[in-house]
Amino acid sequence: MVGGGHPRAYQSRILQNLECNSITIGGVWDHVHVLCNLTKKFPTAKVLEIVKKDSSKFTKTLDSTLRDFHWQNGYGLFSVSPSHFEAVKKYILDQEEHHKKETFQEEYLRILKKYRAAYDERYLWD
Repeated sequence: MVGGGHPRAYQSRILQNLECNSITIGGVWDHVHVLCNLTKKFPTAKVLEIVKKDSSKFTKTLDSTLRDFHWQNGYGLFSVSPSHFEAVKKYILDQEEHHKKETFQEEYLRILKKYRAAYDERYLWD
């Protein structure tokens, strides 16, 4: 790869620099899951802004076909009990297999409904 790295490794480094210990990063072509310990040093929205901005810049260096790459505006954020870390890590690492059966949109709506999270579908996708 041009640019000397992988976007997930780069995202992990960004998180480390923000004092958010990355545990697992994985995903498929249309989304990424990150399991990490968030810092108390920066607001969560700022951490996500920096990760998205810096990793977007990096991704554009990997290949000329990615010069128009950008992350969607929104994000989903869920807290995870330490006792569930291993299950969540496995879930993240199995994304490719998982999404053969369920799209990202189906998955996200299922999770929101399962945990009774309030949402307005008009604002979920951009």
